[in-house]
Amino acid sequence: MLTQEMASNIVEQTMIRLNRNINIMNDKGMIIASGDQNRLYQLHFGAMEVLKTGKPLIIDQNNQRHWEGSLPGINLPIKFQERIIGVIGITGVPEEIMEFGELVKMITEMMIQQSFIAEQLEWKQRLKEQVFEELLKDYIQEESIKQRLNLIDIKIVPPFQVAVIETAQNPLKRSEFLQLLEGIFNEKHALAGFLNVNRIFLLFINQLEATVKQKLINVLNQLRAKNIAVRIGLGSTVMGETQVRHSYLEALKALQFGNIEQELISFTEIETKALLDGLDERAKRQYQNRILGKLSDKLIETLDHFFKCNQNIGECAKTMYIHRNSLIYRLKKIRELTGLDPQKLNDAVALQLAVWLWQLEKKDTI
Repeated sequence: MLTQEMASNIVEQTMIRLNRNINIMNDKGMIIASGDQNRLYQLHFGAMEVLKTGKPLIIDQNNQRHWEGSLPGINLPIKFQERIIGVIGITGVPEEIMEFGELVKMITEMMIQQSFIAEQLEWKQRLKEQVFEELLKDYIQEESIKQRLNLIDIKIVPPFQVAVIETAQNPLKRSEFLQLLEGIFNEKHALAGFLNVNRIFLLFINQLEATVKQKLINVLNQLRAKNIAVRIGLGSTVMGETQVRHSYLEALKALQFGNIEQELISFTEIETKALLDGLDERAKRQYQNRILGKLSDKLIETLDHFFKCNQNIGECAKTMYIHRNSLIYRLKKIRELTGLDPQKLNDAVALQLAVWLWQLEKKDTI
């Protein structure tokens, strides 16, 4: 529990504040950290006495000869969970350092406790990520998943839903980001973890989709308040552990095909685009060319705006910052060149599919 790295950190931090030499000995009495590098890895006989008796030891000029290699000062037991795990020694005149000796001991034990908690949290987080990794496999090992979940005292029950958070720049530490998420989602209702540097997964457990979306909006609001821009892709709700992988892949598709300026994208919103993307490349190109082959990029983008405004001419002209008559002229030109009327349902469907294929092709070439 008391590693050399931890002991060195305690010595460094304590000496800055006390301007005194500090030694930390392990549970065998060996010096593993010291302000005096020449004393490293030596046995400290005063510390061995403290380990034996469990009591503080004061070394002064009168008894120094009894403790080979020891300097005047005080040596105090370091306890963790009611067990002595080492000794901290403060070099100096005992009468001068006695008053803050117990304080140094208390701070040392607090630092060890904090380190232990951090290690436990890291270990627990890794188990969550391992569970999610296992659920993404083609053939999941149910017993392996169950064992890991038992260790962190979590049960996963359907329905399941996966969200993927994507961030270009994240000024927060990984632990801070996860703590923010866990402040919104109880870990009994959602597992969170990092997929890579800029992507985080959320596996929702036994939650209604409406609840999930509301909590994701809360995430967006909190991150926005910290000036952290993210996009969130949300997969469909599934009922079995073997289907979690499908919800995850859908969340990735939502990020891939959703509008870049859109913060929260559900798979259902881009499902048609995802289906189109799965078509044969030759068939996609042939369809797109047949429908849009005679149109300029300007006219195709006009169609895109028109459909996004639900074929509302007034609203579309306003969002495009053009005169209403200019928009009507462009729609007429589209009708002449394609033989399809963007204002008629059947023709609009054909044109919309072609526009989406055109956008997918452009995205692939970027």
